[in-house]
Amino acid sequence: MKKESLGFIGLGVMGHSMCTHLLDAGYPVHVFNRTKSKAEGVLAKGAVWEDSPARVAKAVDIVFTMLGFPQDVEQVYFGENGLFSASHAGECFVDMTTTKPSLSLSIAKRAEELGCQACDAPVSGGDTGAKNATLSIMVGAERSVYERLIPFFRILGKATYEGGPGTGQHTKMSNQIVIAGTMAGMCEALLYARKAGLDEQTMLDTIKTGAAGCWSLDNLAPRVIKGDYEPGFMIDHFVKDMGIALEESKKMGLCLPTLALVQQLYIALQGLNLGKLGTQALVLALDRVSGAGCFKEN
Repeated sequence: MKKESLGFIGLGVMGHSMCTHLLDAGYPVHVFNRTKSKAEGVLAKGAVWEDSPARVAKAVDIVFTMLGFPQDVEQVYFGENGLFSASHAGECFVDMTTTKPSLSLSIAKRAEELGCQACDAPVSGGDTGAKNATLSIMVGAERSVYERLIPFFRILGKATYEGGPGTGQHTKMSNQIVIAGTMAGMCEALLYARKAGLDEQTMLDTIKTGAAGCWSLDNLAPRVIKGDYEPGFMIDHFVKDMGIALEESKKMGLCLPTLALVQQLYIALQGLNLGKLGTQALVLALDRVSGAGCFKEN
């Protein structure tokens, strides 16, 4: 049986690794990225370069997108040379960007009008999950679409069917709300430990095996201890995600004060031109607020 041909658009910190896994699994992949130089690694592995999203859509059966912001998603799908301008019946579009649930619904509606399929499948796991193919994938789509995509999701990590279009994005918002709280707690704990003169690694090894254990402690706390603020997940993107979650919460009449506070701390880092750092750099904002002088940007 002939393997379905794939497209991949968005070869950033996570998308590059995800595309690489699909290539390594033996699938033909056509790619597009706003900056072509970022595609060099996958092109060396046999990916085929296309000059626009439309050219990708013409060439393949299934297109994966992993982009930055809702406006990027809208342009790639609905723009003059976007995916929908050159789609063909039966084609499937899988947006793995974290974006607005309302945008995912618009994509699903337009895809149906064109005789195509659509799926919102945002992920969690950061650069480590993308590299190790251990991403948690939250899928919103018709059940038949999810079943068509299971073989590809298994290459990238573990997928869970959340429900119809848009539910993947709502699940990702729940995920980001939890992360906002755990990131704040982790960074405050590290600030406290350093100010108290503790051996930070010993402290970390002690508490992560108890009730405080979480992904952030395992993966990001060691980076903070080393002064490594390179992005596994960028502050600018996290501020965007928290903004979407707060917007959706307002629509539902919910008050989420912890989320709002954490977003403001991250916005302060953007104000210091640190938005391209990883989310673990929250410790820098907390350090400045307290005047502790314990952590500094390298």
